[in-house]
Amino acid sequence: MTLLAASPGSSTDVLAVANMPLLWASALGVFLVIIVQTIIYMRAARRAGPDIGMSRDDLSVAFRSGAVAAIGPSVAVVIVALSLLALFGTPGVLVRIGLIGSVAYETGAASIATGAAGAELGGPDYTQTAFAIAFFAMSVGGAMWMLATLIFTPVLQRSEKKLTRVNPLLLTIVPGAALIAAFLSLGIAEVPKSVAHTTALLCGGAVMGLAAFLAVRLRRSWIREWGLGAAILLGLVAAYFADQAGLGLGIV
Repeated sequence: MTLLAASPGSSTDVLAVANMPLLWASALGVFLVIIVQTIIYMRAARRAGPDIGMSRDDLSVAFRSGAVAAIGPSVAVVIVALSLLALFGTPGVLVRIGLIGSVAYETGAASIATGAAGAELGGPDYTQTAFAIAFFAMSVGGAMWMLATLIFTPVLQRSEKKLTRVNPLLLTIVPGAALIAAFLSLGIAEVPKSVAHTTALLCGGAVMGLAAFLAVRLRRSWIREWGLGAAILLGLVAAYFADQAGLGLGIV
């Protein structure tokens, strides 16, 4: 009997290609670009500060506050990134989740791409070829985000000026309503999956609401920034106990 060699890319050892040196070099290149951009921005801010009445001490406080405020949201990103390492490898997670794009989009795009290739994301038929297709879909989508930002930012700036002349309050209401609608749509999509999903959603929402309330009441803005990470952690804990209690079955 003649044994036929497996076709290239049919192996399910996804991490063998997901952690290739070429991808590591590309990820480090992205980090290098972001570091350079950050240095340029900080230098520009220091030069422009005196013109708008900000001293060097004020700028230092602003930079330090921004760095501390970024820790809270970063906790949520780290938690999700760790769970995706087995699917996309460390370089892919660092670039696609840690720096560019969003978890909801990246996983959704990867799932659709692998489904179109006849595989399931993370399933037994998740081969190296399926990974390549998923990674390409995520990368192209992320590139379009950046291109859209480059094209539409000037357009949105002109719209912002027009809205400000008509009614400055609209500039606060419209973005806020859009964010609420986006998060509601993502949250409602989890409800039909199981009672555990619903428990995680309600617990996370309650924790985030409490954090926002305490931040205003105690006048401690850092509580709000840490609220997202706390909401995700406690939501996961609540979902675990709900599942252990036999509430992991789908509602519908």
